[in-house]
Amino acid sequence: MTRAPTLRPQLTTDAERRLTAEEARRRFFNRELSWLAFNRRVLEEAANPAHPLLEQLRFLSISGNNLDEFFMVRVAGLKGQQLQNITYRSVDGRTPTQQLGEIEEATNALFNAQQWEWLRIRSALEQHDIRVVTEPAEAEPWRQRLEAHFRAQLFPVLTPQAIDPSHPFPFIPNKGMAVVFDLVRRSDKESIRELVLIPQSLPRFVRIENDKSGIYVPMETMIEMFSDILFPGYEVVESGCFRVIRDSDIEIEEEAEDLVRYYKSAIKRRRRGRIILLELDPAMSGAVEEMLRDAVLGDAATIVNVDGFVGIGQLDQIVDEDRPDLKFPQFTARFPERIREHDGDCFAAIKAKDIIVHHPYESFEVVLSFLRQAAQDPDVVAIKQTLYRAGKQSAVIRALIDAAEAGKSVTAVVELKARFDEEQNLHWADQLERAGVQVVYGFIEWKTHAKISMVVRREGDAFRTYCHFGTGNYHPITARIYTDLSFFTADPQAGRDAAQVFNYITGYVEPENLERISMSPLSIRADLCQLIDDEIANLAEGKPAGIWAKMNSLVDPAIIEKLYEASNAGVPIDLVVRGICCLRPGVEGMSENIRVKSIVGRFLEHSRIWAFANGKGLPSRQAKLYISSADWMPRNFDRRVEYMMPIINKTVHDQILDQVMVANLIDNEQSWVLESDGTYVRMQPGEKPFNLHRYFMNNPSLSGRGAALRKSKDVPTLDIERYKA
Repeated sequence: MTRAPTLRPQLTTDAERRLTAEEARRRFFNRELSWLAFNRRVLEEAANPAHPLLEQLRFLSISGNNLDEFFMVRVAGLKGQQLQNITYRSVDGRTPTQQLGEIEEATNALFNAQQWEWLRIRSALEQHDIRVVTEPAEAEPWRQRLEAHFRAQLFPVLTPQAIDPSHPFPFIPNKGMAVVFDLVRRSDKESIRELVLIPQSLPRFVRIENDKSGIYVPMETMIEMFSDILFPGYEVVESGCFRVIRDSDIEIEEEAEDLVRYYKSAIKRRRRGRIILLELDPAMSGAVEEMLRDAVLGDAATIVNVDGFVGIGQLDQIVDEDRPDLKFPQFTARFPERIREHDGDCFAAIKAKDIIVHHPYESFEVVLSFLRQAAQDPDVVAIKQTLYRAGKQSAVIRALIDAAEAGKSVTAVVELKARFDEEQNLHWADQLERAGVQVVYGFIEWKTHAKISMVVRREGDAFRTYCHFGTGNYHPITARIYTDLSFFTADPQAGRDAAQVFNYITGYVEPENLERISMSPLSIRADLCQLIDDEIANLAEGKPAGIWAKMNSLVDPAIIEKLYEASNAGVPIDLVVRGICCLRPGVEGMSENIRVKSIVGRFLEHSRIWAFANGKGLPSRQAKLYISSADWMPRNFDRRVEYMMPIINKTVHDQILDQVMVANLIDNEQSWVLESDGTYVRMQPGEKPFNLHRYFMNNPSLSGRGAALRKSKDVPTLDIERYKA
């Protein structure tokens, strides 16, 4: 496979100078600890009384799954560095060993907090006739029905295995659970230890059908309850369950010449990755723990004795209980009005004027309609599409296949390195190729993270290019819960730029003279630094200055140092950073003009929006406004293909800046403020409560409806002064 082209020298900033560990800690927060602080905020939503009870349980489950992935990737990476005696310091000056020590302390606190919340939620669920029965004795009233289920559906697939010198310890897959039994044979009092692996193909819980309530019994409880069926003639001395988390990151080897073959092999190897975390039922004896340590663990594993429910992320099965009274009110996304006004003709609507669509308040169906229309339109000659995460039931894939089968030229850039979606993407790539789609896998070293769709249509004697630029993935499921922007345009400059981006990915042809967009790994960091420098210069000339930016993560040291420089010059900076933030705000002489907030609520904030005052007070039509697929992280600037799109159309500019961005800034019901010591403090609504998610659910968006709706009394005016106050 061809290598990525050599890049021009990257921007040099003060962030590249060598800092002492003490200086680094004063200037930056640790990335891993900042992520754990984010997951703590997610967990706090499990205790938020404003959320219905099953939604609280959903947040608890999300925090558990988040923590699993953190161990699989981030902790696994640090453990690997530690084992190889790598002393590379993080941007905040910590060695891998130092980070692991602080991570262990923080994750132990999270594990304990999760179990405490589970006990509270479990008790509250019982008041609403939903019971989770975790002890065999508690399940006795339903023994007859449970035994019938066990014999018919569980017993045939369970395989007890003796643990002794003649039986090697079985392989436990990533996220695998097992129950260990210490038994005594009644006939001769001989002791034996058995292990029963819980099949991952089965649901974690068995739900007992009941007219008035939902009763759930975990698989491990069922196995312990009917151990006499599994082990006739034996008496149980003790039993308990455990769960393993393995290193699941895939590292690209530079000698990998066939990326598809490499990933197929790497996915298999990942299932057998080094064990990073062992969760133990506290009922297990020290002897069992010692056996597990000797049999399956290495020096890299962390052992957690879980005083409660093992595998907290799997509680999401209970969230599916049909109890609308215990969930958020149902919300139906709107289809963009502009498309309706053109009788569903996406091309006619986009040709008339640029359109911005705000997901999930406005349906992702518009993106699917755009692609379906392209597949069916006889005047469409070519479609080019990036695919990072497309989901398991993807209408996007279907549309591309239909287009190829209709004889159109279809190119799909499938990113194999989308973490934990590699196998699914390999499947889609195979399906697309079978249909005649030209499938391209991009670069070995970089990920193609840009979300771009490009349709070339014959109109008269000429061709017109229609483009979709998204801040989120082409994933119909996550589009229902992630807040993202979809920008549709038929602007010729944007079309020519999109074509150059695709040529860069498919043929390594470095773009020249891009007219509208910036892209990584070529220039986004440098362009951002220039925009920040322009704000510093405007302020020096006595003009208004300011920066508003919304993103998922802020890690890049060069950008952080540039923001510090702007703050010291007096530029007011407001950042909405949902997750990781390594910038330390509010420090005198460094960042006193920077404010950082995080929003965690019903929807996951995912859109990337950046605004620069450009000589007028924010918000104004003179502001330079951008949307992007990139966060402000080294990987997004240096190791990913990303785009940064300026918003020029006045109507779309107003919709994004005056509505979406201002709503994020004035939200005070779902917002947390980052303090200079690294703590996050939940904002108090006071006399002017504002919830941006509720606002956009209850009020029509401006998407595609322009000035007419702006004048309508149906849409409350958002006032940034509320935020400043």
